[in-house]
Amino acid sequence: MQHPLVTYHFRSKEILWQAVAEYVFERVRQERDASLFSFGPASAVDRLKLAYRALFRFTMAFPEFHRFILQESLGSSSRLQWLADTFLKPLISWLLPQIRAAQEEHALPNVEPIVFHYMLISLTSTLSGFGPEFLATSDLSPSDPALAEEYWRTVEQFVFGALESR
Repeated sequence: MQHPLVTYHFRSKEILWQAVAEYVFERVRQERDASLFSFGPASAVDRLKLAYRALFRFTMAFPEFHRFILQESLGSSSRLQWLADTFLKPLISWLLPQIRAAQEEHALPNVEPIVFHYMLISLTSTLSGFGPEFLATSDLSPSDPALAEEYWRTVEQFVFGALESR
């Protein structure tokens, strides 16, 4: 795309940045909703597995996503607040009741739900976020679908399966 067309449609870098954020978070929401819809009725813990797995798959397909968020999280900024108010808080307001319900079913550890959420965010972004380092130290490619599937099965076992085995 030619620069004049970009500046015609997006009058400033800030407007362009917001348009990118809107597009990306809409894709994340669509991935989550499609995953939940295809599974049908599910328990709270199954809804959480599906939602975080959808996020994991998205971050594997678009590893820049978490770098995009982390860049804004390096300091307090108006962009970070805008992201939080526009996308993160609505997403979290859906997730926290799911976490609480799964905890009440004794399917998840009894920890503050927001702490659990950010623990899962960290796990969903680790393989894609450390991809280049992972490849350099192991000769295994994080973009290998079999490795990504093994990684996610391990996350599910550690996080969601721990209480099932007791």
